[in-house]
Amino acid sequence: MLRPLLCLCALIALTSAQTFTESSVVNISSCPITYYGQQYEQLYVNITSGNVTVCFNGFFSPETGGDCIVERSLGAEQFYYYIMLQPSTADVDYVRQYFPTIQNSLERYFLISFPHVSVFLYHIVKSDWCHFLMFYLKLIVYELQVGGTTVDTVNLISSSRGFLDISGCRHSGQMYRPGTVISSEPQTCFSFTCNETAVLNTSSCGALERCQGNGICVLDTMLASTCTVTGPTVIDVHGQINSIQDRCAYSLFSTPSLPDFHVLGNFRDRRRKDVSFLDSVTLRVGGHYIHLEQGGRVQLDDSTLTLSSSPQLVHGVQLSKDQTGVTAELSNLIISVFFDGNTAQIHLEGPAGSSVEGLCGNSSSSLSDLRLSEYSSTSCEMQYSEPADTTIDCTSVTERREAPFSSCNTDIDPEPYITACTDTLCKYPAVDGLNCQFLKAYARACSLHNHALDGWTSNTGCSSEAFCQDRTCSDHEFCGEKTVGGDTRCFCRAIFASKYQAINSLGDATVCMQDSASVTLVGCLLEDKGIDYSALHLNDPTCRGRVDELTHMVTFSFNSSNSCGTVVTTNNSQVIYKNTIMNQNSSSDIITRHDQVSIDFSCVQTQADIKTATFRIRDSSVIQHITSGVWDYTLTMCATTDVGHTQAVQSSTEVQLIQKIRVQLKTDGLDGDVVVVVTDSCWATDQPSTNSTPRYDLIINGCANPADQTVQVEDNGLGTSNYFSFSMFQFTGSSGEVYLHCELHLCPKQNNCVPTCPAGARRRRSARSKYEGEAFVSMAWTH
Repeated sequence: MLRPLLCLCALIALTSAQTFTESSVVNISSCPITYYGQQYEQLYVNITSGNVTVCFNGFFSPETGGDCIVERSLGAEQFYYYIMLQPSTADVDYVRQYFPTIQNSLERYFLISFPHVSVFLYHIVKSDWCHFLMFYLKLIVYELQVGGTTVDTVNLISSSRGFLDISGCRHSGQMYRPGTVISSEPQTCFSFTCNETAVLNTSSCGALERCQGNGICVLDTMLASTCTVTGPTVIDVHGQINSIQDRCAYSLFSTPSLPDFHVLGNFRDRRRKDVSFLDSVTLRVGGHYIHLEQGGRVQLDDSTLTLSSSPQLVHGVQLSKDQTGVTAELSNLIISVFFDGNTAQIHLEGPAGSSVEGLCGNSSSSLSDLRLSEYSSTSCEMQYSEPADTTIDCTSVTERREAPFSSCNTDIDPEPYITACTDTLCKYPAVDGLNCQFLKAYARACSLHNHALDGWTSNTGCSSEAFCQDRTCSDHEFCGEKTVGGDTRCFCRAIFASKYQAINSLGDATVCMQDSASVTLVGCLLEDKGIDYSALHLNDPTCRGRVDELTHMVTFSFNSSNSCGTVVTTNNSQVIYKNTIMNQNSSSDIITRHDQVSIDFSCVQTQADIKTATFRIRDSSVIQHITSGVWDYTLTMCATTDVGHTQAVQSSTEVQLIQKIRVQLKTDGLDGDVVVVVTDSCWATDQPSTNSTPRYDLIINGCANPADQTVQVEDNGLGTSNYFSFSMFQFTGSSGEVYLHCELHLCPKQNNCVPTCPAGARRRRSARSKYEGEAFVSMAWTH
C-alpha cells in the first residue's frame, strides 16, 4: 500500500522539493488548484505551535474565514510541496483506478506533504476537477474548510487510504457539490445547478415568461415587452438604461428561437462629434438586410423599396410606412420593429421566445461584446471631445423633470425616458425636434401597451408625425430643421464637416488633369453659408455646376474644348489656368440680399525643364571618296552653327541640347550642269551601325520628318550640295552617343530631281542611269 507514496517521495527527493519550517506564501501559478469551485494560485502555509494549516485565499487560519486544509490530530513542524506538470503513466493509471468517472486527460498534479501524510491535488484538463488523495502513515484526521466552515472530514486509520473529491460550485458565498440542483424562492423561479462536471448554471424565467409561484415558468401570452432606442439611449425590455458613446453598430435584439432574425442599431454623429444618435436600423433576415433609414427610406440589400400603408411582404417581414414612420412585423411571430428616423421601438408579444439578447435584452451588457465593427465605419470607437454648448442651461432642463401620462405610469416606467431626455439635452442643443423626441417615444410605448392617449399632441405641442419624413440625405448628412419649428434640410455631420472647417474650405481640392480641371463643393456646407448652388457659375455664366443626386456634391469643371472663360497666364516656369465660381447678379439687378461668392480655383502646369547637356563632334567634317559609275567625287559632311554655313563645328566646340545644328552635304568633282545630289534620308542612332535601334528619322523620302518641327531641308535636288538643320537632342536612357547617318544618290539634272514634299508623296523616280549610284555618310557626336 505504501509503494505509490514511496515512489513519489523518491521523485520529490530527486527534484528538490521545497521545504518550509515557518509560515510562508507559496506561488503555485504553474499548477493552479480549484478548491470547491474556486481557483487559487497561492498557498498560505501557517506553521504555529507544532501544527500546520494550508489555506488558499489569503488567510493563514480557518478562524478568519479561510479556505483551508487543517490537520487536527497530530502535530507537525514542517511542510513541503511539489508540482508535477507531466504525470507519468503510472500516476495517471493510479488516479483512474480510484476515480473511474474521470475520462479527461490528467494534465498535472500538485503534492503537498506533512511529516505524516502526503496530500495530492490533481488538476484534470477541461473539467477542472480536483481530487484530494491522502495516504496514511498514522491515524490522522483532516478537516477541509470553506469560509471557515468544515465541509468535509477525512479519517485515515491504519492500513487505509483516503480519497475525496474537492470539486464543486460556489454561489453567493456557498459551496455546492457536483450534481446538486438548488431552487431558490419558488415565487421567483430562480434556480441554479452544479452539474456533474462542477459547472454552475443559473436559470430564471425568460423575458416573455412568468413564474407561477411554484418554481415553474410558463409562457405568458398576454405579456408584452418593449425596447426603446432613441438618441444615444437604449431602454431595454426590463426598463434599464444605457447610453452609446461612439459611432458604431450594435446588436439590439436577437433571440435563440429566431436564429435568422437580428436587429442592429447604427449610431452616428449629427451636430456634435461627441454625441451619437440612433441613425438607422438594420434587420438581418435569412442572409438579407433590410435597412430602415431617416426620412422613411427603406432599402433591401442594395435596392430601394417603395412602401405604403398597405403591408408588403419581404422575406417573411411585413413592411409598411405612414406619416409616423416605418413598421416591420414578422409574419409568423408577434414581433414588430418601428423606426421614425430618430427612435426605434422593438415590441414583443406572445410566444416570441423565452429570452431576449442584445442591448434590448440587457442594456448593461458589455458594449464591446455587442459592438459590430464589421457594420461600422472605420475607427468607429474613437472618442471625440468638444467644448460644452454654453447656450444649454442644464439646470433648467433638469427642473422640467415630470412624469407624463400618469395613466400609463404603472405599466411603463417614465423615469428612464425622463433620464434619457435630461441627459441628452444637457449636452446637445434642443433642435431637430429633440424636445419632443423622448416624449413621443414614451407615448408610443404606452400605446403599444393599450393605453389610449387621446389629445397628447395638442397638450404637449408635439406632433406624432415622423420628423423629416420623405427627405433623403446622403451618408455624410442628416436631416434637421433650419430654424426651430421651421422647414427641414440636410445638414453635414459634424465629423465630416470638421475636415473642411479646419481649413476654411467649402469643398475638396481642385482636380487637375492634362486637358481639364474640376472642383467639387459640398452641398450641405454651401447651405450652411446660405449659398444657393443653382445661382453659381464660372467666368462664363453658361458654365454651371453639376449636382450628384446621391451625395449632393456640386462639381464645376472646364476643359480644352470648353474653357468656360478660363484665364491662362504664365510665369518663368509655370502655365496657370484660373477660373472663378461666382454668383454675381445680372446687370439689371439693382440690389441683392445674398452674400457675393467668389471662389477661385486653378491648375498649374510646370513647363518642361530644359535639360542641359554638352555634345562634341568627333570630327569637324567627314570626307569620303566615292566612285559612282563614270563619276569619281568627294563627299563632305560638315556641321555648322550659322545660317551662312561658315562657322564649322569643331571637335572642341560645345553644343547644347536644343541648340540648332546645320549640316552641309557638299560634293567636289561633279559637273553641276549634268548631275545633282539628292539626300534621300537622314537618321540618328545611339550606336555606330546604321541599322541599330533605336532610330530617329530627320529626313524621310527627301523631306523633313513632319513629326519634328525643328527639321528643315534646303536645296535638296537643286545642285551638287544641299543642307538641313535640326535642334540637338539625345537618346533617352542612352550613354549620350549620337550617330548621324545620311543616304544620298546622284540624279541627272534633266530629270527634275527635287523631292515632292510634304512627306508621304514620294516622287516618281526615273529609271536608274549610270549617274545614280547611292552613297552613305555618317557623323558621330559624343555627350
